[in-house]
Amino acid sequence: MKAVIGDIVIAEAPKDELISIEGNWYFPPSSVKDGLLEKSPTPYTCPWKGECQYFTVDVDGKRLQDRAWSYPTPYEGGIKRVGKDFTDYVAFWKEVKVTE
Repeated sequence: MKAVIGDIVIAEAPKDELISIEGNWYFPPSSVKDGLLEKSPTPYTCPWKGECQYFTVDVDGKRLQDRAWSYPTPYEGGIKRVGKDFTDYVAFWKEVKVTE
């Protein structure tokens, strides 16, 4: 599967390596292209997944703030609920298209 903006691939991995959580595909950290995500200071804590790290997606000079996120230290209960460890896996908001 691929996460793309226009013709630029931001992340790519086989579908069986992704994790689906609440309708979003989470990509393994190693599948995300270097240099396209910049940590954002936006705070958020999910009641069951834990503290979220947002990222600004920077592609060809177009900056999309907080359009990617991950959970660097998810709650143990969240990992049990999902059934897999999703530490540092990255999901994307709607402007980033996820396709097979």
